[in-house]
Amino acid sequence: MSSRLKSVLDSIRQKRALRRWSKVAKSMDAADMSTLRKQRSRARSLRRQLSQVIHKADARLTLPLIGNRAFQKPMGSDWAYRPELWREQMDTPGEAAVPNNAVFGTETKVFHDCAVSEIVLRQVRNTREEDLAPFGARMEVFQFDGSFISIVIEMPDEAAQGLTKRHVVRMDSIIEMEKPLEVFARLNIRHGPNTEQIVRELSLEDTNTMVEFDLAYTDLNEKRVERMWLDLIFEQPELNQVILRDVALSRRPRAEL
Repeated sequence: MSSRLKSVLDSIRQKRALRRWSKVAKSMDAADMSTLRKQRSRARSLRRQLSQVIHKADARLTLPLIGNRAFQKPMGSDWAYRPELWREQMDTPGEAAVPNNAVFGTETKVFHDCAVSEIVLRQVRNTREEDLAPFGARMEVFQFDGSFISIVIEMPDEAAQGLTKRHVVRMDSIIEMEKPLEVFARLNIRHGPNTEQIVRELSLEDTNTMVEFDLAYTDLNEKRVERMWLDLIFEQPELNQVILRDVALSRRPRAEL
C-alpha cells in the first residue's frame, strides 16, 4: 500500500471516529446508567492513549529540541558542553524536601547544611524564543536554617583530558531569581592527591552571566589531572526562587603574549 493511499485511509478513519464520538457525546443526556458506564470506560481508555500521543509529540516538537547541545562557544574553544540537567529529560523531574547529597541524573548533586530541608528542586521545560537549552532547573527555598546550597556539576572525562595551565575555563549561564542573592561558582580540579579550587562571584545585574577561570594562577600539575567539577553556591537563599535557565561550560587555550 502506497504511503499516499495509507494517509488517505487514515484520514477517513479519523473523520469517522470523530463523527462517532460526537454522536456519543450528544446522546449522553438520554443514555441509561449501563450505557453511561460503558461509554465512560471506553472514553477514558481512549483519553489515556491520546494523552500519551500529545505528551510525546509536545516533548519532541517544543523548541528548543531535547538533547540540544548548541550554544555560543567562545572563539578557539577546544571543548564545550551543556550538562545533562539542562539537556536531557530526567527520569525523576523533581524532588521536595531535598536531602543533603541528593542526586539528579548522572552528573548533578545538591548539597546544603540545613537541618530541616524546605528546598524544592525541579527540572522545567524551557519554551521561550531566546532559550537554547531544552530544560531549566527551578529551585524554591522556603524556611532555611543553614547558610548555603550547592549544586555540583560533574564534568565528563573529556573536560580534563589535555588540560594545561594555559587553559581558561568558562561558564555561561542564564539565572533568574525573585530577589537578589549572592551566587558563587567554584571550579575544582583534582590532580593527584591535590585539588585546585578557583572561586568567582557571579555578577547578576543581567540574567545572562559569564565567569572565567584562568588556570595560569594555579599550581596545577598538568601530568596528573584526573577530573574536574563545578559548584554553584547560593548563600542565604531563604524565601527565594531561582531558575537556572541554562548552564554551558567550555575551555580554550589562552593566547600567547
